[in-house]
Amino acid sequence: MRKFICLFMVCFLSIATTLRAWEGNVLISTPNTSIILSATEGQQLRFSYFGERIEENQIHQVFDSWAGFHRPAYPVFGTSTYEISALHAVHADGNQTLDLVVDKVEQNPVKDAILTVITMKDRVYPFTVKMYYKAYQQIDMIETWVEVSHNEKKAVVLKRFDSGHFLIRRADVWISSLHGHWGAETQLESEPLVSGMKVIKNMDGIRNGLGDHSEVMFSLDGKPQENSGRVIGAALCWSGRTKIRVDMDDTFGRSVHSIFAGMNEEASEYKLEPEEVFTTPVLALTYSQEGIGGASRNFHRWARAGMVHGCDKPRDILLNSWEGVYLNIKEPEMDQMMNDIASMGGELFVMDDGWFGRKYRRINDNSSLGDWVVDTEKLPNGIQGLTDTAKKYGIKFGIWIEPEFTNTKSELIDNHPDWVLRAGSRELSCGRGGTQVALDLCNPKVQDFVFHVVDTLLANYPDIAYIKWDANGELLNYGSSYLPKDKQSHIYIDYHRGLVRVMERIRAKYPDVVIQACGSGGGRVSYGVMPYFDEFWVSDNTDALQRLFIQWGTSYFYPSIAMAQHVSASPNHQTGRVVPLKFRFDVAITGRLGMEIQPKNMTDEEKDFSKKAIATYKSIRPVIQYGDLYRLISPYDRKGVTSMMYATEDKSRAVFFVYKMEQFVNQLLPRIRMAGLDPKKNYKIRELNVAPGANPCFLNDRVFSGALLMNTGIELQLEREYASWVLELTEI
Repeated sequence: MRKFICLFMVCFLSIATTLRAWEGNVLISTPNTSIILSATEGQQLRFSYFGERIEENQIHQVFDSWAGFHRPAYPVFGTSTYEISALHAVHADGNQTLDLVVDKVEQNPVKDAILTVITMKDRVYPFTVKMYYKAYQQIDMIETWVEVSHNEKKAVVLKRFDSGHFLIRRADVWISSLHGHWGAETQLESEPLVSGMKVIKNMDGIRNGLGDHSEVMFSLDGKPQENSGRVIGAALCWSGRTKIRVDMDDTFGRSVHSIFAGMNEEASEYKLEPEEVFTTPVLALTYSQEGIGGASRNFHRWARAGMVHGCDKPRDILLNSWEGVYLNIKEPEMDQMMNDIASMGGELFVMDDGWFGRKYRRINDNSSLGDWVVDTEKLPNGIQGLTDTAKKYGIKFGIWIEPEFTNTKSELIDNHPDWVLRAGSRELSCGRGGTQVALDLCNPKVQDFVFHVVDTLLANYPDIAYIKWDANGELLNYGSSYLPKDKQSHIYIDYHRGLVRVMERIRAKYPDVVIQACGSGGGRVSYGVMPYFDEFWVSDNTDALQRLFIQWGTSYFYPSIAMAQHVSASPNHQTGRVVPLKFRFDVAITGRLGMEIQPKNMTDEEKDFSKKAIATYKSIRPVIQYGDLYRLISPYDRKGVTSMMYATEDKSRAVFFVYKMEQFVNQLLPRIRMAGLDPKKNYKIRELNVAPGANPCFLNDRVFSGALLMNTGIELQLEREYASWVLELTEI
């Protein structure tokens, strides 16, 4: 009887939730955020509100105070042909208009969230659009996406297909976005929104972490502030070409900014067959009243909750072979490097590019991709010999692959020339090494091959604990021998659908192998792939000074546990800059610590410092990888220093970082106020990573209240260029 009553109550509550939605307004809420949609059956779905959380009995106040909007929630071409649209379809009879009205609203609990599904149907055509809103109940994040389907007699052509749309009242609104290229990724740009349209787009085709990023922040109260002011953050979770449009709309005399985000529709119109379902990528939305930093922390919590794979396990400290030996892989050097990183306290060694090739040996970067067999001249004992060596030294072993690409000089392309993307009878356009081309992941046979590359490695060598998955090229040849002639425009979409299918198969069989997403450096910094990858390579530029800028921008949207940050040689291989080892370590330990260096070229003193720094990182790793980030002074503000800190959720521990970026005589350095502490608690400060021969700073072993550290702050005594402090704060 009790079981029956419980079942009845569940059904009743589910129905009640659905019925409340039919009162005309749909309330979608997280702990601190709400969206209101006006959804009357038979009428157009309207976007009414996005901001601070409200309760159901407060909905009328939003409208009574004119705080809300009353604009289309998902504008379509046809209902209004002069406004910007999120969806544009051409019906089988040539009609290009849509007129969608609400048919049904459902709200039901799913894991850790409430899922709202709003079904809209065209008044005339058998054409359906379902809008999804997934509101997390423990994190301030709302995911939205769209499903499009139809039952017309022939295919419908989709010319635009955004994932979502929302509105911001026109005022002193600023937009912050990330832009960059190889070696200078995730450069932060902030500017006020003005009249007209701003477009942020990516055209690469394979990597969207280069060029314009598919994440933005909107500061609603003027110039962006780190820890104050209202902010809306948006991230489009797609690994291919993207487009974000911000349009200033004066329609009806109420100026608003309309924001649209979705897959880039250029050269990508989609032929949707009857009963086929077209699903857009997720658009993740967050709102914070704690400035840019608050929005960042929301993204980080959401990422660690599942949008980055494997965050339940802390990341290992590794040595990667690339800058140590480049392509000149040899067994004795691999042994020596494993021995060295193990002796310094490292936990993992990763052998990078250069280990493979049979008919065509990987001596330089113009051959052998696709031929994933060991070069026994370089590695006489093969991969098994390397994993055995790693075991001998008590560390894990990882390996580099680039399975989405091949070289024209390879056995793979000799045997399967139709497996590469190629524009019909045109000559191949090639990338890296003058021979590199992308495989056609639209083709299920190619998907099987890519899965087989990983599956063969991991099945034959189960001790491989880590894979560095690289993608050193863009989509240069727009043509697929697999797709039919009338669906060639699906390439940019189907390539990434194919990649996701491969990754889903890999993760189903190998959930515990750590996989890094790399793409010519930071080309794969994207929530489109991170549900399948544990971390990403932030940039091929390992210069500590420039990394301060790159890592700062990346941290706007991505958590430290996913950011691979390596200590490299000095002079740096990319910039030639000479930077102290302490500074290089202090920059790298703000994320997942690693090394990108040939240890045999280090002095004994450098190895000794590295050993101590690695041990120090292990002691603070939980705070860095799982703590809340507070950015204090931006390197972009050009104040001579930059500073940030991490604090645990219970505010019992924190780690503070400050770096001096330049030195001038009689230089005035700003006083730094900390953040993220409990003003009522007292904290003991201990300086970490003290330079050899130096004394700890004057704050060492002193106790201060959280209130003083956050309100009054601390003075800096950094008396030379590339000086840095790492301070651990512990509640007493």
